Amino acid sequence: MVSIRRSISCSHLICSLQRFSNDTFVPPDSYRDQNKNIFMKKIAWLMSLMTITALQLMAQFPGSGKQGQQAPSIGHIYGKITDSTGTSVNGSSVLLLQSRFDTATKKRKEVLLNGITTKSNGEFSFSDLPVFGQLKLKISATGYKPYEQSISFQMNPGSMQKTGNDPSQGMPMNNMMNGFDKDLGNIKLQVDAKQLQNVTIVVNKPTIKLDIDKKVFNVDKNIVSAGGTALDVMKNVPSVQVDIDGKVTLRNAAPQIYIEGRPTTLSLDQIPADAIESVEVITNPSAKYDASGGNAGILNIILKKNKKSGYNGNLRAGVDKRGSINGGGDFNVRQGKINFTASAMINQNKSRTSGTTDRLNLFETPQTSVYQTNNNRTSGGFMFGRVGLDYFMTNRTTLSVAGIKVHGEFKPIEIININTDSLFNNGKISNYSERVSIGKREFNANGLQLGLKHLFPKEGEELTADLNYFSGKNEGNSLYVTNYYADAGGNKTGEYEQQLLNSGTNQFLTIQTDYVKPFKRVKLETGLRAQLRKLSNINNNYVLNPGTGEFQLIPSATSDYKNNDNVYAAYVSVSGSIKDFGYKLGVRAESSAYNGELLSNNNKFSNSYPASLFPSLFLSQKLKNKQELQFSVTRRINRPNFFQLIPFVDYTDNLNITKGNPDLKPEFTQSFEMSYAKTFKKNNNFLASVYYKKTTDLITRYQDKGTNPVTAAEVLINTFVNANSSQAYGTEFTSINYLTKWWDISTNLNLYNSKINTDNLKGTSQDAMWSWFGKFNSNFKMPAKFTMQFSATYQSKTNLPVNTGGGFGPGGPMQAQSSSQGYIKPSYGIDLAIKKSFLKNDAASVTLSVNDIFKTRRSEQYSYSEYFVQTYNRLRDPQMFRLNFAYRFGKLDMSLFKRKNTKQDMQGATDSMQQ
Repeated sequence: MVSIRRSISCSHLICSLQRFSNDTFVPPDSYRDQNKNIFMKKIAWLMSLMTITALQLMAQFPGSGKQGQQAPSIGHIYGKITDSTGTSVNGSSVLLLQSRFDTATKKRKEVLLNGITTKSNGEFSFSDLPVFGQLKLKISATGYKPYEQSISFQMNPGSMQKTGNDPSQGMPMNNMMNGFDKDLGNIKLQVDAKQLQNVTIVVNKPTIKLDIDKKVFNVDKNIVSAGGTALDVMKNVPSVQVDIDGKVTLRNAAPQIYIEGRPTTLSLDQIPADAIESVEVITNPSAKYDASGGNAGILNIILKKNKKSGYNGNLRAGVDKRGSINGGGDFNVRQGKINFTASAMINQNKSRTSGTTDRLNLFETPQTSVYQTNNNRTSGGFMFGRVGLDYFMTNRTTLSVAGIKVHGEFKPIEIININTDSLFNNGKISNYSERVSIGKREFNANGLQLGLKHLFPKEGEELTADLNYFSGKNEGNSLYVTNYYADAGGNKTGEYEQQLLNSGTNQFLTIQTDYVKPFKRVKLETGLRAQLRKLSNINNNYVLNPGTGEFQLIPSATSDYKNNDNVYAAYVSVSGSIKDFGYKLGVRAESSAYNGELLSNNNKFSNSYPASLFPSLFLSQKLKNKQELQFSVTRRINRPNFFQLIPFVDYTDNLNITKGNPDLKPEFTQSFEMSYAKTFKKNNNFLASVYYKKTTDLITRYQDKGTNPVTAAEVLINTFVNANSSQAYGTEFTSINYLTKWWDISTNLNLYNSKINTDNLKGTSQDAMWSWFGKFNSNFKMPAKFTMQFSATYQSKTNLPVNTGGGFGPGGPMQAQSSSQGYIKPSYGIDLAIKKSFLKNDAASVTLSVNDIFKTRRSEQYSYSEYFVQTYNRLRDPQMFRLNFAYRFGKLDMSLFKRKNTKQDMQGATDSMQQ
């Protein structure tokens, strides 16, 4: 066979030379000049032909000639990857493989030659490629169908005549060499409907993903929140509202905060914004999630991870207009079966808050009018650290462990000026007082996370087990000094000093296991969960004795307590699809128990709630033209917490006295929601939802009169009661539009109505009120690698939010005392940020941002009851400028491309390129 090939190739060359000699014979005199150019072109054509033939022979006989001589690797291919609209696809995995003969198995197999991940321009290039043999290009990208293309550099000289090439026109050497340089042009990837069955936008950020039971918003490219905390991130997440005190509401109710699918004891201001990759907004949680939370949903924070082989990380630092600094870094390294991650951050805080309160006390005789101004300065900061390790035991089993450390320290200073007028029929008597409070509070938290994930041979079947443990300690001390004057600027008439010393601990343990089993057209999910919490707190309240000059403990105003709070749950859900119709139905069973004890008098009390069932149903129907309908209904519970139950009056702050109610019952909420999603051309996305929530036995704040044992004065005491019911319904619209390649916008609008029925209580039920909340984000890609982001929020007049819980210790002075009566006045705010990227691959960036440009994000409340009428407003940290620097570093482990060509290694290389 070899000799036949050699004869054919040699005969082909001899015949070609003979034909060339015959064709190029010309008379020496009359035609020599005019055919000179033709003759030179034919000489070039002959040289090209001989070179091609020689290369063919070299490829056919790699062992001939010098030892190890092979065909030269001079091939070069390049191109660009785009979507159907021509937009470059970033992060595509491009692999180049060659078909080779394996002498051991006597079969041909594909060997990986090279691989890259495309940058933002979508371009790729491979050089030094073998010019003979079959090559295959494989391209994959999240959200797109895989693409394959066969590539060959072989050139058949006989084909020139078949394609109409005239040898008299010549074929210069450079034209032949151009055959080894292939431009594959723009390769257009097609959207994969299966990958995008959850309506995922993958072209631009921010990305929105609609699952059957949640919405996912990617926030890792949000430059307005750079250098801030999770609170700054939430300000730009649709459906979420954040007031100036950092209180977060989801559709006008306080949600539960999760990290990586598990409840956390960390508050949002203890989580750095730069560590967050996405936020899952779960407005109507399924049976898989905790039934606790009442009429609110869940905000699940997903932290950034990086499991690419090799090492990589980032560093960041920043400063705000008051000199507060922030800084941190992340590092990731993966080699073999080990993946190690570490993150650290420090964030200083120098906050400024100002406000006024105007209040008429109707229960006092004579009635009093109180006007006060507040100025607060808080300095301090917190540190956040996380270390994690993943061990890939086998291809199907992974063990994970992570540790978290948080430390914070804050020193608030507040000055309150109070003008009090006693109103008589024939006039008024005025007096003036000034309260100065100086304090310090410190907290330390530690967390441990253990995880196991096992994948079974059947695709989709998996078992996970998780253990999350958090423990924390807090200490604080506050000194309140109140000076009394005849009038503002007058002589001092008296003094009152109060000191509060507090400390506490908390332990939070969650153990959970989940199992997923897919069948032919159905998927079964089931799990068990135990949540165990221990809490202790000591609040010692002292009053200065003017006679001795020493602080004396006031037992009636001191609280030392501890409690255990345990919740046990199990769930099962079944999901599947029939053509374009999808469903998910489940049920969750939960039981809980509270045990509390007042350490000062050994007074014990407990509450236990037997197992209750919480069903959930989710339906979806895919329509033509990338449309989808979804419907869900769930039942949830909100159990009273320890602070709301403990039968103790907290006098630690005489302007905000609180008492628990041991007779509280749990509140139950039925939620209904229907959504419509539509994806337009260029991945423009629109989502509309309507929802209704009905809560029975709503837990809310309430006021009653009592006597302060410290001052013996008649005061208003805040407590908690079960109102008859509450209802909320509305409609929400979310739209993400890519107007041009350099401009995209996202818009969120929530129109809602809420009402609390307090007919079973004294006073008048709160009137129903239509309100709306809107968010707008606009992102601009500008020349010279500049990016700008513009954000705006607006909240119309709305009812005061339903009670979000309670606790001991000082509260806001003379704020609205009942969520059943009153409203919040309209407010809006505008933020702006600009970012400049530089260095190779945009590894470095500088971001300048400003929040609340026009000082309009003000909290103004109006509240009333049979005991008082009050107007209250505050403004916190307006026009906050921040300057932040970030730098990315690292590389992939290119040894992946040097592995043996086994199926497992090839898959590993492919997966690594896709991450």
